[in-house]
Amino acid sequence: MTHADLRGENYHGGNYVNLLVDPERSALLKKISTDLISITLDDGQLCDFELLTTGAFSPLTGFMNRSNYESVLDRTKLQDGTIWPVPICLDISETVARPLEAGQSIVIRDPEGFLLAIMHVEDIWKPDKEKEAKLLYGTTNRAHPGVAHLLRNTGEFYVGGALEVLNLPLHFDFKQLRMTPPEVRSLYKKLGWNRIVGFHTTNTIHRPEFEMAIRAMQKSRANLLLLPGVGMSGPGDFDYYTRVRCYRHAVGYFPPESAIMSLLPIFTRLAGPRDALLQCIVGKNYGCTHFIIGHQHADPGGQNGAGPFYDSDETQSFVKNLAESVGIRVVPFNELVYLPFEDEFSPKDEVTEGAESISLSSLDIRDRIRSGRKIPRWATFPEVVGELKKAYPPPAKQGFAVFFTGLSGAGKSTIARVLYAKMLEIGKRPVTLLDGDIVRQNLSNELSFSKEHRDINVRRIGFVASEITKNRGVAICAPIAPYAATRAEIRASIEAVGGFIEVHVATPLDVCEKRDRKGMYAKARAGLIKGYTGIDDPYEIPESPEVRIDTSGKSPDEAAQEILIYLGQRRFI
Repeated sequence: MTHADLRGENYHGGNYVNLLVDPERSALLKKISTDLISITLDDGQLCDFELLTTGAFSPLTGFMNRSNYESVLDRTKLQDGTIWPVPICLDISETVARPLEAGQSIVIRDPEGFLLAIMHVEDIWKPDKEKEAKLLYGTTNRAHPGVAHLLRNTGEFYVGGALEVLNLPLHFDFKQLRMTPPEVRSLYKKLGWNRIVGFHTTNTIHRPEFEMAIRAMQKSRANLLLLPGVGMSGPGDFDYYTRVRCYRHAVGYFPPESAIMSLLPIFTRLAGPRDALLQCIVGKNYGCTHFIIGHQHADPGGQNGAGPFYDSDETQSFVKNLAESVGIRVVPFNELVYLPFEDEFSPKDEVTEGAESISLSSLDIRDRIRSGRKIPRWATFPEVVGELKKAYPPPAKQGFAVFFTGLSGAGKSTIARVLYAKMLEIGKRPVTLLDGDIVRQNLSNELSFSKEHRDINVRRIGFVASEITKNRGVAICAPIAPYAATRAEIRASIEAVGGFIEVHVATPLDVCEKRDRKGMYAKARAGLIKGYTGIDDPYEIPESPEVRIDTSGKSPDEAAQEILIYLGQRRFI
């Protein structure tokens, strides 16, 4: 995509922004960039940067300064009174923040070092993240993935300021589907569209979602703009390559020339009402006159199988009340259920008493695909099922990781070696043993045994295991892995590509100490070793592992057999 493609009017509420500089200014900025401090964006920050650049986040002209950040949290408005629900901030570490000061310029780069923009720093501040979580998400509960990301994974400081953009982030996939707001609005003119209803989703479109979109088009007398999220989405989503192939099939079921699709590289916050309103604003900037707000919209409960964090009616009411100020109309929808005797879909709240109805959500279909169960014909389209099955074969053909966790001396390594031998004996898949000591010797020999380095070691094991799983192999991992947050990250990364079986080897501490031939526990109790798991550094017990084994009265063979039985029940073997 060229600069000329973007040097159009990016519109929101009467404000126009244009962050891409002209060639002459670009050449000047490139010359001075070598003398400036650089900040490297991560994947989520790249999504925000791209939507700022293309005008999808109009009227923002850069990452927010402190006054706008605080105003958005407190009032759901920018300082000038413009409705804006979600802080768009650039978080950085304390090390990066230390040399920065207001008034200087810095370079923005992608992870490969590619020059993206010059940022003119206005503010650097340390936010109160607990307060931000409470105001943005309505909770400080770390079970909410957005809260967990904010509190655990973002830098200690924010830096805000205007951007002068030299280049958009590079994309090598689905280029014909990556249109900017000006390009999409130009397409409307070519097609003669005046009323457009926007539909944003990070789920695969199945029959209920398709029916909802068709009804929204009828209700608003509009054509459809499908804006699938292909940036940072929620936990448990299918990978976006698979989803985009499915979207292409689903779009083919709409009436001819009634729907178009443009991929949206958005960092989904899953902030319920506020996130839903942000999506409406993005839709407005893409030229939509209407926008669909569905059941459990932008709710992480709808993403990870847990109960909803937000009330659907309250989300829809919140967005509807503010949509007029944004300049877009909301098309709300309740959950659609299938009526088998009528062979049609109906809003759940309109089903007559006593009538039989069936509900099968995107999450239900995802779980059925991953567990190898059949998908009813009424639930989705045959082409979509075909794509999902190609990407996620039945368990017997999937890769999977068996992730042991437990105290030192619990018996993890011994059971892992037995399981490794049994899987090689079965001989259906390549098998790799990632024992803690083996990985330390071959992958992490530069790391110490500090808390931070032990966590890095576990994350490396998780990364290697996810690559093995993605390529349909079996990874058997046996670290101590004492921290629940790290284990949850590893689970999410592996479950995105295959099976994950957490095995808590729950051998009591006193038994582990008796087995300690190296005397490490004794040294820790004597104060000769600091930060030893189970003594002066906590081991966070898994709440709901797939298998829990106490090896006090079991042989390694018996323990491994329990795991094999579970794998058989789940159809992995």
